[in-house]
Amino acid sequence: MVDHWDDRGVNHPEQVGYTTVLAIPRDMEIAGYKTKFTNTLRLWDAKSPVPVDMTYYSRGEYLKAVEQQAMAEVIAKVLYPDDNHYEGKSLRLKQQYFFVSATIQSIVRKHRAQYGTLRNFHEKHVIQINDTHPTLVIPELMRILLDVEGYSWNDAWNIVTHTVAYTNHTVLAEALERWPQGLIESLLPRIWQILKEIAARYQRKLEQHFNGDMNKVSKMAIIWNGEVRMANLCVCACYAVNGVSALHTEILKKDVFHDAYTMHPEQFHNVTNGVDHRRWLSQINPKLDALVRECTGGDDYLLHPETIRGLEKYKDDQSVLAQLEAIKKENKRRFAAYVARESGVQLNTDAIFDVQVKRLHEYKRQLLNVLHIIHLYNQLRDNPNMDFTPQTFLFGAKAAPGYHVAKKIIQLINSLSAQISADPLCKDKLQVVFLENYRVSLAEKLMPASEISEQISTAGKEASGTGNMKFMMNGALTIGTLDGANVEMHQQLGDENIFLFGLTADQVVRMKAEGYIPADYYNHNPAIKRVLDQIRAGFGDGVDYSDLVDRLLRGAGGSPADEYMLLADFDSYCQAHRRALETYADRKRWNQMSLINIARSGIFAADRSIRDYASDIWHVPTRL
Repeated sequence: MVDHWDDRGVNHPEQVGYTTVLAIPRDMEIAGYKTKFTNTLRLWDAKSPVPVDMTYYSRGEYLKAVEQQAMAEVIAKVLYPDDNHYEGKSLRLKQQYFFVSATIQSIVRKHRAQYGTLRNFHEKHVIQINDTHPTLVIPELMRILLDVEGYSWNDAWNIVTHTVAYTNHTVLAEALERWPQGLIESLLPRIWQILKEIAARYQRKLEQHFNGDMNKVSKMAIIWNGEVRMANLCVCACYAVNGVSALHTEILKKDVFHDAYTMHPEQFHNVTNGVDHRRWLSQINPKLDALVRECTGGDDYLLHPETIRGLEKYKDDQSVLAQLEAIKKENKRRFAAYVARESGVQLNTDAIFDVQVKRLHEYKRQLLNVLHIIHLYNQLRDNPNMDFTPQTFLFGAKAAPGYHVAKKIIQLINSLSAQISADPLCKDKLQVVFLENYRVSLAEKLMPASEISEQISTAGKEASGTGNMKFMMNGALTIGTLDGANVEMHQQLGDENIFLFGLTADQVVRMKAEGYIPADYYNHNPAIKRVLDQIRAGFGDGVDYSDLVDRLLRGAGGSPADEYMLLADFDSYCQAHRRALETYADRKRWNQMSLINIARSGIFAADRSIRDYASDIWHVPTRL
């Protein structure tokens, strides 16, 4: 609870009855490339300042004796617990506040030691809120300025709103965090008081700006209907809001934060994501790195990634193309040997490696990939002697703990894998493998071996993607929709160096507005009907997948039928695969496209992305 005491007419709030948790810094030094500077990545561990209670210990109540310590340490034990229940939500909120509070207190302490005042805090710091998870930095910095430093509300708010900036990473409503106000009120009572004041002042501003239009006010309000909306808090308090690809930022302006954009268009920016060639090409793909250096005259591309474009002048050099193909084959063999050691699965390295690795979510449409694979399987069973390009489909994904549908799709992929593996018709022709425990170290081995990159999200749903960039710079060709950073990849590559398919974001919106009926595809497309009927029947392992089919045809749990337009894009997706396989048969053309993808990947470098942040949002000089 929060007590208030008066000092000569000045109100002083003080939180009492709290549990103290010590934040222990665990610093990692991060060395740069060809620089004298080393950055410190500060991580935090959580400990209790309360020693073991020897009274309980002496009575043999050992768990009770260490209860305080265990409750403190669980905060930093495992991030993102399942939040489908109160305990999970409570732990998540504790985690977010713990890391935010520890970090901002550390920054404030160092700043005060150097400058003796916090009045210039916003002139020396930018706090980039990366997605909504650190949003509590806004009320926490307010708390420190108000309660610890004694600033007035207006002075504190001026410092905060010139310090914080917000990067949005999703257009999905369920991913824009909303906390039950009762949870914040009970766990963080002083933060709740500050949030209420911020929300009330913002709501008055909205009502005035929109002339009392409560439809607009209700969408933009920070506290509404018993929830605290963290994205709206960011839009209210942050001096800059940015998306992470050109299409994503336009969707933020036109849809997700449209009314806020009309109020302050200068607040909105775009900074397309980037990945590091030093890590995701040079380090993980040394033979390709050597070829790039040979063709471009050294390692200059590692500091100036735009110079990798020099590789493109070798697109008609048969020797370079042959080296590129040999590097890919060796990487495939190396990855296959790794998979065999780890899991005992023997990958067919003569097959094209078609890869979809990313978080498992319905909008990323791993299920569309599965529908196509079953369609291929049917073709092979109907005509075993057909001319069939050997294909190995590799999946890797993790799902949120409480995301039942995602876990069911993973189970479906494994059921299909077992069915195909047991069918002699598929030997050396068709293979499906779900790679266990997808993680960075696995991605570092997989990316150099990949040949087709599946970037097939429903247009308008993916903010950016970075896997698409990593595949691109390692020479994989993309089968993808015009979504996220795929749009900018297409701008770099043109129609001829990427395999596009599917509805555009505008077409998705239009089709849904006109009344999308996925059952029509089931009733009039024999290939779709056959595939969905097979999924409903299962694959002989006793697992019932009819719920997945019902989600597509009828909807479930409040979600509309085929919310992510799999059936609408199915034929176009199959056609894109056919085009890709036809191109794969022309080895010179395929290798040329692969080389061009590598050569034009410089725009997606992390260095470019950081330069954009530095110049457009942080307003700091850069020597990159």
